[in-house]
Parts: sequence; C-alpha cells; structure tokens
Amino acid sequence: MFQLEQAATFEQIIKKSRFLAIALPVANEEEAKAALATHSDADANHNCWAWRTGAAYRFSDDGEPSGTAGKPILAAIDGQSLTNVVVIVTRWFGGILLGSGGLVRAYGGTAAGCLRNAPMIELKPSVEGLVRVEFSDLARVKARLQAIADLAIAEEQFTATGADLHLRVPETEIETVSRLVSDLTSGRSELKID
Repeated sequence: MFQLEQAATFEQIIKKSRFLAIALPVANEEEAKAALATHSDADANHNCWAWRTGAAYRFSDDGEPSGTAGKPILAAIDGQSLTNVVVIVTRWFGGILLGSGGLVRAYGGTAAGCLRNAPMIELKPSVEGLVRVEFSDLARVKARLQAIADLAIAEEQFTATGADLHLRVPETEIETVSRLVSDLTSGRSELKID
C-alpha cells in the first residue's frame, strides 16, 4: 500500500467541460469530510469524490448519473494501491453532454492523472514492541537499532537501572531485531511485541 506525501492537483478540459482533481492525504473519515467541505467549489456543477482509509471507503456522484463519477474515482485510488486519501474531481459543465461512458472516462481519467503524478510513500506493515535495556547497553543498542531501515524508536523512558525503548518494528525485521537485541546484551534484554 501507498500513501500520499502531499496534496496533488491535475486539470484537463474534455469537450469544453473543465475537470479539476485534487488529491489529499487524510488519516480518517473525519479528515476526509473536512477536506471535502474545504475543497468543494460551490460554483461548480459537480464536486464528485471518493476516499479510502484502510478498508473503509466512500464515494459520491454528486448529481452525475449513478456510477459515472464516484466509482471511477475510487477505482483510480485502488489502481494506485493508495490508502488514507481523498480525491475530489470538480466539473464545470461546458455545454456538451459526455454520456455515461464519457463521464466514467473523464472522472476516472482525471483522478488517475492526478494520482499518477502525486508523490507517494510506501507503507510497510509494522508492529509495536518494547525493549528494556540496562544503562551499560543503552547507547550500543540504540545505535544499532537506528541503523535498521524503517525502524523507529517511538519513545524512550528512563528507569532506575536503564531505559524502556518503545519501538515500531517493520514486520519483516522482527526476527532480526530480536536476535540483535539479545546478542548485544548477552541475553539480558529481549524484544517484546505488544
């Protein structure tokens, strides 16, 4: 899965109708609704949209014939394997009817064009974990953990004898991190997955 790094836009004219797409990163349904309220243009004929956050999704044809706008926009999102995104395609009618197939191509194509050029980052599945280390091992363990790609030390809490390191560990690196922590501390510490 991928996620947008930042907002992106794309505009095209199709048979005198102007189509403007804006894609925005969102974390949840509330942010998607807020983005829709902020970026919909009241002067336009249609503000069609779709959003996806994980398995949850919604779409709207906003007055266009059923299935000709929202579903093609969602298909463009899914075609790029995106999550945590809202795409709004605004149409200003140019006087020429496009027909159902033309609308599907126009809305889906405008959304796809916007997403194709948008900067994205890959989301890698991760798990939360905890490592308790003594002060004598702390610097060495932290240095080696920070060298592992996509691993994050989310929080460090000091105790009387050392520190608790709260980690976000990529699923593909769990075994490596577990072995590393055990080896560096001669078995005094271990990775505990939440």
